[in-house]
Amino acid sequence: MRAVVQRVAKSSVSVGGEITGSISNGLLVLLGIEDADDVSDMEWLAAKIVNMRIFNDEAGVMNVSLLEKGGDILLVSQFTLHASTKKGNRPSYIRASKPATAIVKYDEFRHVLTSVLGKPLQCGVFGADMQVELVNDGPVTIIIDTKNKE
Repeated sequence: MRAVVQRVAKSSVSVGGEITGSISNGLLVLLGIEDADDVSDMEWLAAKIVNMRIFNDEAGVMNVSLLEKGGDILLVSQFTLHASTKKGNRPSYIRASKPATAIVKYDEFRHVLTSVLGKPLQCGVFGADMQVELVNDGPVTIIIDTKNKE
């Protein structure tokens, strides 16, 4: 699994002009899924997202986690996170799971993340043409790959 995690002052996702999810003061998580992803990837990634100390403490130092802050998560599926740009100018998405497989894993990850966070998430619509709006706070943007745990 590959995630782009952005600390946001506010964020929303809409489909066809209708808002399907919105948050303030939390994390926008763009999620890419590949066939090799399993429950251990989901559990590790969910724990990493909610426990990363990327929110400011009283001294203005990034030392507070989303769990400690009580913030929210907006989760949006994004297969293009697995784009390969090695050859030519048209990205290849061969590593991204096909929709039938990805939606099952996306739903499973959503349940794992909800459980670890301890409250419901806001979400986009899997496979839809979505418009995402955000005010990146900081800006703080972290890329996490469960296959390359740096």
